[in-house]
Amino acid sequence: MVLFGPKEPSTATLFRLPLLKTTGRRYVARFLLDTHVLLWSLLEPERLSSEVAIQLEDPTHELWLSPISTWEVMLLAEKGRIVLDEAPAQWMEKVLRAIPFHQASLNHEVAIRSRTIVLPHQDPADRFIAASAIVYDLILVTADENLIEAATSYTVFPAT
Repeated sequence: MVLFGPKEPSTATLFRLPLLKTTGRRYVARFLLDTHVLLWSLLEPERLSSEVAIQLEDPTHELWLSPISTWEVMLLAEKGRIVLDEAPAQWMEKVLRAIPFHQASLNHEVAIRSRTIVLPHQDPADRFIAASAIVYDLILVTADENLIEAATSYTVFPAT
């Protein structure tokens, strides 16, 4: 299963691949997938850069997902903005069983942080996902330019 590639924005705190290796030791990267990255990795893997796909496929790294992404996938399917091969709830349950995601749970700390981070918009899903990256100290994998450009208190791995 293919999962996500990098542009070089000037103001973002970017994940750098050399951080994964030092003196022959490999570090475990903890990647939080933005909703569109999850969808691209499963439905349109060609949209991801090969480097992102390689890193996400590496079993030594941890893949994290916010419950907000589950909610967003189901909402997109219900509105007809994405087409799934089965009912949204069953599709999402199958994905969650097939991929060993860690859950970036919503909690009070994430909720508070979602309102204190500086983003150029008020999209609640983006705010919860960015806040989760901060609270759980995760690398956010995204192609969302707003999240990439605003990354001063979290690290991003651009997906395209």
